[in-house]
Amino acid sequence: MQISIRNFTKKFDGTPVIENMNLTVNGGEMLALLGPSGCGKSTTLFAICGIHRMDGGELLFGNRDVSGLPSQKRNVGVVFQNYALYPHLSVFENIAFPLTVRKDSRADIDREVRAIAKLTHISELLERRPGQLSGGQQQRVALARALVRKPDVLLLDEPLANLDAKLRLEMRSEIRRIQLETGITAILVTHDQVEAMSMCDRIAIMRAGEIVQIATPSEMYNDPHTAFVAGFLGNPPISFLKGEARQGAFVLGDGSLRLPLTALSGIPDGTALTLGVRPEHFGPGGDMPVEGKVTFAETQGRENLYDVVLPDGSVLRSIQPARNDVKLGDHVRWSLDGKAAFVFAEDGTRL
Repeated sequence: MQISIRNFTKKFDGTPVIENMNLTVNGGEMLALLGPSGCGKSTTLFAICGIHRMDGGELLFGNRDVSGLPSQKRNVGVVFQNYALYPHLSVFENIAFPLTVRKDSRADIDREVRAIAKLTHISELLERRPGQLSGGQQQRVALARALVRKPDVLLLDEPLANLDAKLRLEMRSEIRRIQLETGITAILVTHDQVEAMSMCDRIAIMRAGEIVQIATPSEMYNDPHTAFVAGFLGNPPISFLKGEARQGAFVLGDGSLRLPLTALSGIPDGTALTLGVRPEHFGPGGDMPVEGKVTFAETQGRENLYDVVLPDGSVLRSIQPARNDVKLGDHVRWSLDGKAAFVFAEDGTRL
């Protein structure tokens, strides 16, 4: 089921928080709405499911305009951050609730609940109450309840926020597995870029009520359109160096680094620039030597993370295979990969 949002506008107390947004989610894909708190991603999700009324624009499920329909007539499954399970009902009864409200037959309800419980790996939990379940088990129940009615669209609002790190990893793969097996169109709202990149076919990054870029995870990581997008994706995060253009090169403020870049051809000398360097592109194997002092070192098992302060006070991060020959306070001469660096104008636009 394709979802189309056309010229979507939403106001709170007369103040627009989203204006004329356009977005298409392809049938069968999982798309992430990613961005910082307050960017409008949950507002968009709530408009799709009918919790928020649209103040302008159209919402289409396939070719059907559902903009004016109440939430119960949109055939949407929603999984909230707090699970929203009924504590006095069993797992079976929680999952069955949408079918009970729809007045399906007892035999149909039993068949559908057991089928979805098998898909979500909770068949042995059907007689328990939510209070007897772990966070991951409760999340599976909430997912099963959302899917049992066979919705056209699955909406996930920060579904993993209340889980510990190990469970988040497990549930990322489980939700993705279930989405692929059912073939349902899904939208994930999250501020966690790891969730978005690992679970979704495409990512729409939002800022201040606007979609600033939409692309596959790899496309967005390797070809960010703005410094905001480059800074939002990546763990450890990208490093930014401030400098200016001089004769077709990026030059650090104190002149200690000069990096010729074809993107700067024709850029006037003295133009303020920002250079973005991802941690994997700074270390022993680059082509542009850089000297600095190690001020942070963290062992992460297979890899080590370092912060290197340059003579002008700028910081470059480096992530490398585990090694024991670098420690805090060491002066190092490593290199950055000039071909992989990003250069941005003063307003954050990629050059």
